Amino acid sequence: MNDTPAYPGAKTSMVSFGNRVQAFLAVPDRGNAPFGAVILGHERYGLLQHTLDLCAKFAAYGFVAVAPDLFSRWDGNKAALNRGDIIVPLSDDDIRSYMSDSLDFLLAHPQVDPRWITAMGVCQSGDYPLVLNSVRPEIAANIVVYGGAQKDMWELNERRTETYESMIERISAPVLGIWGEDDFVISIPDVQRLRDALERARKTYEFTLFPHMPHGWFNSTMPGRYRMKQTDEAWRLIIDFLHRVRQGAFPPDRVHWRWVSDTALDYDFTKKVRLA
Repeated sequence: MNDTPAYPGAKTSMVSFGNRVQAFLAVPDRGNAPFGAVILGHERYGLLQHTLDLCAKFAAYGFVAVAPDLFSRWDGNKAALNRGDIIVPLSDDDIRSYMSDSLDFLLAHPQVDPRWITAMGVCQSGDYPLVLNSVRPEIAANIVVYGGAQKDMWELNERRTETYESMIERISAPVLGIWGEDDFVISIPDVQRLRDALERARKTYEFTLFPHMPHGWFNSTMPGRYRMKQTDEAWRLIIDFLHRVRQGAFPPDRVHWRWVSDTALDYDFTKKVRLA
């Protein structure tokens, strides 16, 4: 990460804060502060180029963005992690620690409007915004990108000692969810289960299931998965959602539900495969 490129529209740097958290920070290099802000969770591979690119893109759109290295305090084999040879699950306590430290960093940042801080998770970190918002009502919006709905989200174990449903009941901010029809990790019924849990808890959401999209289609560093047209469309959804949040489109005394799905009549999750 020492050789990260210059990004048009963004000033970037590595920062440290909280309990030994290393993070990538991107700040808009134009416009007038204070800005809205985003805490961005990375994929299972760690804090790699894809996440830095997403952070800088938020800055180009006029948001301060910080991506914590969610393995900052992990002393294992980082090279194997980055290659995807191993998966390192985090406990909810660790998730809240890393994400809350990131939120506190943004709340104290002189260029951030503390009223408009969003939490976003991608892949393994998809549920992290909801885990954070369940204990931190300062979050104004949640964004979940092909994560947060896997079957193991709902299982109690040494990492998750409180049910996912009970955490969902405490979230206070609207949720934008983005998934792909051809995801081999998360099935359409998995997404529907999360949708149903949000509806039972009377929480606002907007979910879009993109046709034909594989797992990881946001990631431009993985050519076999990346889909530029649909990624651009998803970015329009994200930025529009954040602008509407700021404009008061989701009042706390109303519950808004939107489910947009375009899928094959003969959809079969068992036939979905992992792309390179």
